[in-house]
Amino acid sequence: MRTIQVVPYNPMWKNEFEKEAKQLEGILGEECVKIHHIGSTSIPGMSAKPIIDILIEARDLHEIDKKNNQFHELGYEPRGEFGIPNRRYFPKGGDERTHHVHIFPTGHEEVMRHIAFRDYLIEHPCDAERYANVKIELAYKYKTNPYKYVEGKDSLIKEIEGKAKRWYLEK
Repeated sequence: MRTIQVVPYNPMWKNEFEKEAKQLEGILGEECVKIHHIGSTSIPGMSAKPIIDILIEARDLHEIDKKNNQFHELGYEPRGEFGIPNRRYFPKGGDERTHHVHIFPTGHEEVMRHIAFRDYLIEHPCDAERYANVKIELAYKYKTNPYKYVEGKDSLIKEIEGKAKRWYLEK
């Protein structure tokens, strides 16, 4: 059973991302256009679940699918689209998750959404603090119910995403 835990920011998360990104680049080769550190662990000072979220922009998802065995050898579980069209999703660590990899084709709207959200929270610490506090509260309340945890964050995420998208497009 997965337990939800939100912990204080750890500066080592950036190093963990960089280490994993190098290994993923080794698998993906020319299919890899760009690798981004996303999610709460990419936001300096923000409390987060200690899971490194990685977004990869790829040239061709069909070529990515051919590399599932190589992902598996690194400890990732290939899950296909997993509810989001034109995405490939790979969690690592089983019930003790350490990484999530999300792969989209370059130019996919989800790439901009994730980058805008991250960059907005870095530049707007008041909203970052609101978001962190909600996550801490929900993790305490729904420690063993990831669905309720995600559901509880949904309205705030949508609010911040709207502001982030407008802010990002105006930059």
